[in-house]
Amino acid sequence: MTDRDRVAASLACRPGIAYGLGRSYGDVCLNPGGVLWCTAGLDRLISFDDTTGRLVCEAGVVLRDIQKLMIPRGWSLPVVPGTQFVTVGGAIANDVHGKNHHVVGSFGEHVRRLRLVRCDGESVACGPDIRPDLFAATVAGLGLTGLIVEVELQLRASTGPWLEAETVSFGGLADFFALSDESEAGWEHTVSWIDCTSGSDPRGLFMRARPAVGRTGKPWLERSRRVPFTPPLSMVNRLSLRPFNALYYALGRRRAGVQVVHYEPFLYPLDSVLEWNRLYGPMGFFQYQSVVPRAAGLDATRDMLDAIARSGEGSFLAVLKTFGERPPAGLLSFPREGVTLALDFRHSRVLPQLFTRLDDIVRAAGGRLYPAKDARMPRALYEATYPNLPAFAVHRDPGMSSGMSRRLMGR
Repeated sequence: MTDRDRVAASLACRPGIAYGLGRSYGDVCLNPGGVLWCTAGLDRLISFDDTTGRLVCEAGVVLRDIQKLMIPRGWSLPVVPGTQFVTVGGAIANDVHGKNHHVVGSFGEHVRRLRLVRCDGESVACGPDIRPDLFAATVAGLGLTGLIVEVELQLRASTGPWLEAETVSFGGLADFFALSDESEAGWEHTVSWIDCTSGSDPRGLFMRARPAVGRTGKPWLERSRRVPFTPPLSMVNRLSLRPFNALYYALGRRRAGVQVVHYEPFLYPLDSVLEWNRLYGPMGFFQYQSVVPRAAGLDATRDMLDAIARSGEGSFLAVLKTFGERPPAGLLSFPREGVTLALDFRHSRVLPQLFTRLDDIVRAAGGRLYPAKDARMPRALYEATYPNLPAFAVHRDPGMSSGMSRRLMGR
């Protein structure tokens, strides 16, 4: 056992939960009154085979650092979420997905091996072919099967940092689904923004991209702005929401057409505005992300948007996309065949009633909510929509506990 293993083992003997970069919107990586293990120090790249694309690294390595190092060498991560400021361990614990789920699935599908340190100090290796039951529990296991310390990832060949991207405006959910069906065969990345202030059949912007083989765009310089302070009240409110959405839609329509862009602004648009969450004021915001089967997608999405409109609330960051029909990588993986809707809401007194209505729609449609972005899902809804919970519970580490696990699992 290495020195780092001994440190990890000693930490694991203290009940708690791992904390990477803290980008989850809810309480999956929080432990009120308990211990957090900061994994940022587990940040070494251990080995890389540039003929096969196999990368071995520690769990605290940040996805951004892998991309910056590997893309110039002709390799990249197959799956990245909407921010690159996520650790490898966090990406596995939440089985994150990206805009290309219909092509490559979720993050856990590309993990070949990982090593856990359990609360009793035992170091356990697992993977798709090594203790696959424990591996399936660890992928999307919310950090509750042990402390992930080392990971082997399968990268994919990359043609470089440039994408051929196109923005297409649409006028209603039927148009959105038609664009999704049309795009999945020829475009690796697909996602849409919708104006949820425009009714239950909203207008929106459909964005799609694929590798720009042999082409380069304009010289790209990484820039980021920072929201400098937290305003006393949310800047996203009933007065600002409609003009914000109208302006975003108008600007998006001006960008319509095909262009070659750098991967960072397309895949991680919010990373260019640091601490953007401050715009929601000192009370913060809730994100509500659901997935429902494709067969129920049109009606369920329309019902959710109608409920939001009737509540008087709305979302500026409303994202709609489809998931492909792929087997889940983990017992508790969120992605499934269907359509996913992600919405941000400012803190307000009407939210509990609105969320109850949205929960009812999602459950009736046979869908579920995304734990990585959840802070209030009822335990009954979680148990009803994640049927593999009993199989997962067999592999829980008794020394792992978080605010989320106590809220949704009782301990």
